[in-house]
Amino acid sequence: MSNYKALLSDIHTFIFDVDGVMTDGIVVLSTGGDMLRTMNVKDGYALQLAVKKGYRIIIISGGNSEAVRKRFQGLGIKEIHLAIGNKLEVFHQILKEDKLDPKNVLYMGDDLPDYEIMKEVGVAACPADAAEEIKHISHYISPKPGGKACVRDVLEQVMKVHNKWFDEDGLHW
Repeated sequence: MSNYKALLSDIHTFIFDVDGVMTDGIVVLSTGGDMLRTMNVKDGYALQLAVKKGYRIIIISGGNSEAVRKRFQGLGIKEIHLAIGNKLEVFHQILKEDKLDPKNVLYMGDDLPDYEIMKEVGVAACPADAAEEIKHISHYISPKPGGKACVRDVLEQVMKVHNKWFDEDGLHW
């Protein structure tokens, strides 16, 4: 891991994997054939706050769940790419279409399908329980495992660097 804190000021776009990052990687199979996942409300709070503060949030996942799509839409996330077989191809398409510099992107992934993208972004991050190969190339390894607020961890750190995390005057009770 390098001194990733110095890189955070350049970040304005976040790309997240879902299973193993937003979830703990466990899929519960229902008798009806549904694959159920749990997500952390702290991650959800930080995601919707990041959207409100003007950060770009992108989801790229190999999984395909309508419930997952609805969850992210409910948080205000508009760029949701599910059932993706080649994540790197989608990443390059986003870079090209939006003239996005990879140094402005933080990508959080946990397993081998995330490896190639993570080698190209400004900040590669992973949960504490990521695959060893992913930990090896990450600028930052969250102390939190997947599904246990590792997403909030990285969002909060970047927003704090930009002085956008907590505004006591903006609280309405």
